[in-house]
Amino acid sequence: MNIRPVSETDGEKFLALCTSLDRETQFMMLEPGERTMTVAEQDQRIKNLVATENQMIFVAEDEGKLVGYLGAYGGGFKRNRHCAYVVTGILQSHTGQGIGKQFFKALDEWALSHGIHRLELTVMSHNERAVHLYQKMGFVVEGIKKDSLRVNDSFVDEFYMAKLL
Repeated sequence: MNIRPVSETDGEKFLALCTSLDRETQFMMLEPGERTMTVAEQDQRIKNLVATENQMIFVAEDEGKLVGYLGAYGGGFKRNRHCAYVVTGILQSHTGQGIGKQFFKALDEWALSHGIHRLELTVMSHNERAVHLYQKMGFVVEGIKKDSLRVNDSFVDEFYMAKLL
């Protein structure tokens, strides 16, 4: 398993990963079929991200296939440039292998070297496995977003979680 920064040549593989995650889990934001981005659009997004100092995507690669990612998206203004919003997803076939821990360790190193002081994320409150990982990696619950998402015609709460470096 190789954890590395996303490359400008990863667009097609990254899009395939995200589409697979949309299909296999209800813990990601998009539902199956809702992702309409083309490979060219994904390539451009990665190119823009790589060129931005306070943004990064780490990918997990197994035998040439992307099996997970962690994205950190920094604020676009002087007042919030030190904050990064974190999104992560790992294919079910590769969960429980320590990839999440590796992602967050790489994230901490990158964030400290890029002037990021605050990492934040939201997670569905019933996603116990993810909440446990985030807490293990130093995140704390700062609040609850009541009924913030609608999944299968049911409202779902999300936790706001953050970590100060």
